[in-house]
Amino acid sequence: MLPVAINLDRSFFFHREKVFAEHSKLKASLFLYDSGVQGLRIENELGHIIALPYQGQQIWDCCFLGRNLTMKSMFTDPVPNVGYLQSYGAFLLHCGATAMGVPSKTDTHPLHGELPNAVYERAWLEIGEDEKGKYISLRGQYRHCIAFNINYTATPSIKVYENSSIIDVSMSIKNNRKTDMDLMYMMHINFKPVDHSEILYTADYTPEKVMVHADLPAHMQSDSDSSKLIKYLNDLKTKPELHHVVDPGLPYDPEVVLIIKYNEDENGNAHSMQLHPDGYASYVSHRPSELKYGVRWIARTKDEDAMGLVLPATAGHRGYTTEKELGNLEILPAGEIVEYHVKTGILNPSESEEMKKKILTLNNK
Repeated sequence: MLPVAINLDRSFFFHREKVFAEHSKLKASLFLYDSGVQGLRIENELGHIIALPYQGQQIWDCCFLGRNLTMKSMFTDPVPNVGYLQSYGAFLLHCGATAMGVPSKTDTHPLHGELPNAVYERAWLEIGEDEKGKYISLRGQYRHCIAFNINYTATPSIKVYENSSIIDVSMSIKNNRKTDMDLMYMMHINFKPVDHSEILYTADYTPEKVMVHADLPAHMQSDSDSSKLIKYLNDLKTKPELHHVVDPGLPYDPEVVLIIKYNEDENGNAHSMQLHPDGYASYVSHRPSELKYGVRWIARTKDEDAMGLVLPATAGHRGYTTEKELGNLEILPAGEIVEYHVKTGILNPSESEEMKKKILTLNNK
């Protein structure tokens, strides 16, 4: 079945939620938050996502298999026309693309770049069927253009399949200029931590492949015992496996960040899971050939609770200048397009057991 595109318009959104499109057992509904931000709910038999078609094409909320997967934050609703931390509570955000990460003192870019809350000019639904089944996807287009400097177009996709609790998310970036552009990108996925879960992923669990970042960013403040956090960070430097159990007693206030060099399976995919005590698992799959850095971010404060199981990225999280000095910037040639593909969601107990076996087999090769 060839996909059918249905253009959206801001005038379609009202405070009362209304069904806009249906496809087999899939349904797309439109509504308006009290803040004025447009919301799109895509649901199937197993749950739903709420996306923001015109604000970063964020996935604001993600609920499948009877549980909410989204981090705890201070924000119930998204806030329009503000900076990154003034509307921070989404399940998934796109970061980049001219810069990404925490800006250093010499950087001028905003935290995680211009993409997280970018105002999209166009948004549309795509309804179709492929080898995985019937789907409804949200797509959009954002152009970032600054005279004499930069001109690129970002085109993301969020695809929800029938009878699946895993969603496919992709980002395409085209350099419209006739000169090369520096490129940084991260897909920031924020799960809710589940106490006493086990963290499993396809990597060598060694200090050389799972590297802790010991410096705390200036934009985050902590009320915790800093000496306890510093000791934990130092312990992780030589024993990264200490964070593999989601222990509520461990210090993650304000955050712990690790950078992971992933291994891939026979199909070029890396896998990460937060295996819950009841057998379900938060899950991410990405392709290291596309996004070679796996940033893990865990923040557990009195007001926020987030498990960035893996934030697949082209570079580390330390901002443009630092990552450039480390040789981690990518170059997108004039007129060229790059695409990134990630799968995320939740696995049921049988799927989780199968994935655990796969990860352990890969790690023991």
